[in-house]
Amino acid sequence: MSAAGQAQFRYAQTPSKVIHLRNLPWECHEDELVELCSPFGKVVNTKCDVGANKNQAFVEFAEQSQAIAMVSYYVSSPEPAHIRGKAVYIQYSNRQEIVHNKSPGDVPGNVLLVTIEGVEAGDVSIEVIHLVFSTFGFVHKIATFEKAAGFQALIQFTDSETASTAKTQLDGRSIPRYLLPQHVTSCNLRISYSAHTDLNIKFQSHRSRDYTNPYLPVNPTAFEGSQQPGLGTDGRKLEPESNVLLASMENMQYAVTVDTLHMVFSSLGPVQKIAMFEKNGGTQALIQYPDVTTAAVAKEALEGHCIYDGGYCKLHITYSRHTDLNIKSYSDRSRDYTITNPTILSAQLCGVPAAPTGWQTHLETSMYPNSGYAAAADPAQEPSSWFPGGSSGGRVDMVSQPNLRPCGSSPPAMPPYYGK
Repeated sequence: MSAAGQAQFRYAQTPSKVIHLRNLPWECHEDELVELCSPFGKVVNTKCDVGANKNQAFVEFAEQSQAIAMVSYYVSSPEPAHIRGKAVYIQYSNRQEIVHNKSPGDVPGNVLLVTIEGVEAGDVSIEVIHLVFSTFGFVHKIATFEKAAGFQALIQFTDSETASTAKTQLDGRSIPRYLLPQHVTSCNLRISYSAHTDLNIKFQSHRSRDYTNPYLPVNPTAFEGSQQPGLGTDGRKLEPESNVLLASMENMQYAVTVDTLHMVFSSLGPVQKIAMFEKNGGTQALIQYPDVTTAAVAKEALEGHCIYDGGYCKLHITYSRHTDLNIKSYSDRSRDYTITNPTILSAQLCGVPAAPTGWQTHLETSMYPNSGYAAAADPAQEPSSWFPGGSSGGRVDMVSQPNLRPCGSSPPAMPPYYGK
């Protein structure tokens, strides 16, 4: 299209007191638009950063005649308008006025809507949220919930000024790493204003708090079912303790059986039950002690240690939510050491598969040289065993622990599996 045809097209548009400007320089400011347009009349409104590339804008004059004067001037001028030396194209807008459509999230208020990205609902407790946001002022109320956008929270401050400060400082940032579980790699806060002005908190729980009403009823069921850890004096999350430990093992170069785990964990206290299972491609086990104190000592002593020398079968231990394991069968994957009836134990033990692992084969050969295991024994396959004792742990040969006995050979009134 020729320049004359383009000019005729622009001039033939329906006049409006709002003009549309294109091809603006990056981040063109409102003052630059006013400076360009004010020679033709009074500018009453502007809207910058329009379009996908943020290089368009709208300018509204007080009178339509002023907009016509500006468009007519540049249509007839051999030189286009310039801002920062860049040619700007001008035409009438299809709109008759500029309307700034603000969503509720853009209107300042005293309640913030916070979306916590990268976490599940149980990863960030309400205590952590309160700790982070109360840095900027008194937090009146908090309510957490789950929506399609993810885990969210409504946080009520005294006034919009305090809420605005918190939004400015925290929007796009992350909750401090030391307040988050180890498996959370990123946790970004996306904050906008809520249309609410006063949250309706009906009771205190792990999902809602009203810090202005100490007499509000407490929902004990919500607290007990939340399994939400509290905070220590240093602000770190406290893991809820239990008498049952969850042990996961990495670098499984050698086999680990119930007997192996019993030997290792019983060195720190009496083990009541063990259950092994496969999860997420790895071997895990639940180990039950009679009380939390014993479990805590075992967790502290064994965390990060390896069952075998060379970094093999490294233990990672956390507390389980279980308190009493339900062991239904006496097998090579589960044991209940609280059963003391030798008749039941003997009958159950006879049902254990006879095919042992490599190190079990050597164990049987050493203990029972005349048994059928002798031909399959391979001493070179036996790894060295780590056994806790002192700061670095002592060395104990696996065969010195007679934990495996054939059917019917258990001493009277004693379980077939026991340590020193």
